[in-house]
Formats: sequence, C-alpha cells, structure tokens
Amino acid sequence: MPCHSLERYNRFRRGLPRCHIGEEGEVMAVARVSQIVASSSKGVEEAIQEGLKRANKTLRGITGLELTKLNCKVENGKVVEYRVHMNVTFVLED
Repeated sequence: MPCHSLERYNRFRRGLPRCHIGEEGEVMAVARVSQIVASSSKGVEEAIQEGLKRANKTLRGITGLELTKLNCKVENGKVVEYRVHMNVTFVLED
C-alpha cells in the first residue's frame, strides 16, 4: 500500500524513516535523518566538513545534508567559532 504524500513528507520532516513505493508496490529505499551540530574556528565551510567527516565515521549511506541553523560564538567583538546545525540523511541498510 503506497504512502500518502503528505504523510511521507511529515514523517521525513520529523526525522522518521520514509518510504518510496515502486510501480509494483515494492519498497525501494528507506532513509533516516539525524541531527548534528559541528563547529570550527576557521569558518562555516570547515564546520560543515568537520560535521560530515564525523558523521561518516558512524553513519553509512549518507546521501545529503541540510543546514538548518548557523550560530557564531563571539568574544571581544570577534567571531571565534562557527557552529552549524545539520540534518544528515542516510539510507538504512537491510
């Protein structure tokens, strides 16, 4: 039985597995979203790369990431740390 589009979207937004139904009703993929926060004193790009590098150590099948928030730590009027909040999407294995 196919997933309803709105239900599939809502499950995805809540970080729950989502399903794709093929023409003959078989499940084609199931993905999960994990939220992580990474930081770097060098810049936003470095913080993203650091987060992805760390996620790759424990998650297999990463297919994408979404930046949901950016924060900076400020000391004495200068940015000293960049923090990125990310949703990492990965396909679940059988």
